[in-house]
Amino acid sequence: MRLFLRLVVAAIVFATAAARAAEPGASDWADNEAGRLRLVAAATAMGDSPRLALGLHFALEPGWKIYWRTPGDAGYPPKLDWAGSSNIGTPELSWPAPKRFELAGLQNHGYGGEVILPVTVPVAKPGQPVRLALAVDYLACAQICVPMAAKLALALPAGPASPSAFVHDIGRFAALVPGDGARHGLAVERLEAVGEGEQSRLRLTLSAAEPLTQPDLFVEPPEVANFDAPRVALSEGGRRAVIEAPVVAGTLQRPLAAGPVTVTVVDGLRALEATLTPLPGAAAPLPEPAGLPTLAAMLAAALLGGFILNLMPCVLPVLSIKVLGVLSYGGAERGHIRAAFLASAAGIVVSFLALAGLAAGLKAAGHAVGWGIQFQEPLFLAALAAIVALFAANLWGLFEIRLPGFLMSGGDGRAHHTLLGHFLSGAFATVLATPCSAPFLGTAVAFALSRGPAEIGAIFAALGIGMAAPYLLVAAWPEAARRLPRPGPWMVTLRKGLGLALALTALWLLTVLGTQLTAGDAPPEAAAPEPGAVAWVPFDATAISGMVAAGTVVFVDVTADWCITCKVNKAAVVERGEVARRLAEPGMVAMRADWTRRDDAIAAYLASFGRYGIPFNVVYGPGAAGGIVLSELLTEAEVLAALDRAAGRTAMR
Repeated sequence: MRLFLRLVVAAIVFATAAARAAEPGASDWADNEAGRLRLVAAATAMGDSPRLALGLHFALEPGWKIYWRTPGDAGYPPKLDWAGSSNIGTPELSWPAPKRFELAGLQNHGYGGEVILPVTVPVAKPGQPVRLALAVDYLACAQICVPMAAKLALALPAGPASPSAFVHDIGRFAALVPGDGARHGLAVERLEAVGEGEQSRLRLTLSAAEPLTQPDLFVEPPEVANFDAPRVALSEGGRRAVIEAPVVAGTLQRPLAAGPVTVTVVDGLRALEATLTPLPGAAAPLPEPAGLPTLAAMLAAALLGGFILNLMPCVLPVLSIKVLGVLSYGGAERGHIRAAFLASAAGIVVSFLALAGLAAGLKAAGHAVGWGIQFQEPLFLAALAAIVALFAANLWGLFEIRLPGFLMSGGDGRAHHTLLGHFLSGAFATVLATPCSAPFLGTAVAFALSRGPAEIGAIFAALGIGMAAPYLLVAAWPEAARRLPRPGPWMVTLRKGLGLALALTALWLLTVLGTQLTAGDAPPEAAAPEPGAVAWVPFDATAISGMVAAGTVVFVDVTADWCITCKVNKAAVVERGEVARRLAEPGMVAMRADWTRRDDAIAAYLASFGRYGIPFNVVYGPGAAGGIVLSELLTEAEVLAALDRAAGRTAMR
């Protein structure tokens, strides 16, 4: 036993040391009480590129923060010293959009959890080895602020450049560096200097293609003034915002309209940066924030989206469970019917609240969140496929599933589920419904996942109530179920037909599981497209702007094997008829982003549009450089009109 314990301890020590050792394309970790940091590269060797993509990777302990390039009321940003490096020019550090946090009553700007600061390094002699020596001085703050220092070293040899394990992580944070806002549909209408002296404030008017949720404003340079947390007034359904940032008393160095300032607007994973000279503005009061009406509108959208979810293709396999459950109530007592359907409705609502808790927890931990992402997990798929297959076999009469007594009752001579059994059936229906998106559902989920835990809980509860609405209607009018035909021999044939629907669902789940376990990602359409068919190319967000600049129209389809609505869109609209013909024309590129398996780059791309679920389609072109976002359920007319608009010509159909 002692020898066994020693071997276990040794294995744990060895595994821990191996996990913390440097990986190809990364320096060793530097540890301290605030967390750890390292230098990572996008490639494991130099190749012939004249530039090198790096990232300064911080993994901070809970509660600890580091600072943005303009830290706010106090603090200072990381300072990098590359002395001792060889074969490099002057590195250029980029800053992902910051978050606002308060410490001891001071407004500060920075990062918590995990963050990678992208660094672009010119190579003096391409093709030759590079040695990187980096000294980092930075301030880390929790309840107290502690100056930190670390020395990092990384050598990249000559030879063919292979992507490292960090290439997607570097790209994910590089996508968070604010640009001009065009890609996110954000645009500054005007920037005004309002008031005088200590009462000065900046007022920015912003427009957005997709509704804003919680925009924040950061102002530079710090030599102008310090600014307090802004007030925000949303209008036009969240597509227009007036953001006003007041000057902190005693910090004004010059009149705000005396020269240019740089403003950075951050709304979730969308951001914009612009340098403008404020115009003198009237000191009119800012309209009251429209947060409550916006939340009320999103709750209404969630209720409607949850109800429509019952009609979506991915919920059809659940129909067999629902139909048999309803038919078993022919002639039953009203009180039993009402209680059973209320229990099923409760199972749906509680399941949505559980999903809300999971989403809020993942978001707080810094993970990507989205609608239906559990279908990216092989173990979940395998377990769900096994359960659905068992239900199918049971409906075919291959064996009888004898549920525990506490799940069944037979007071009227027939076997019925107990209230707990009905509750669990509602939960199961919710699980099978989650790979589907629906009109209004995507908007409501996007709003929720860009906000805090309270909004996430409220929106998901409304989604659950919406999906449970048919159950609640039957509970309110149980006579509808009582008037159905009484169970009889005719139900045997029905059971076999509905069992087939579940068997096909299990087969579909196993197909998705096979894709999850397959190393290759490339869609078969890209390899050998049929004449006139859509020739899909792999998703590359960085290539889109260059294609658009060359006059190309780009149709992006974010899809997954587990997204049945995506498959319906392709079969009914995208890969048939006039749309397929147009996408096969010269000057058109059809780009497919496969989200069947977890991909943080695709998750970040979705979030940049304020979306957290699929299907998602967007069209770019010379007439729509920022992209035209399409509906969840596509129509031929909508897609053709977007292609015409993106091409810069008026739709002629």
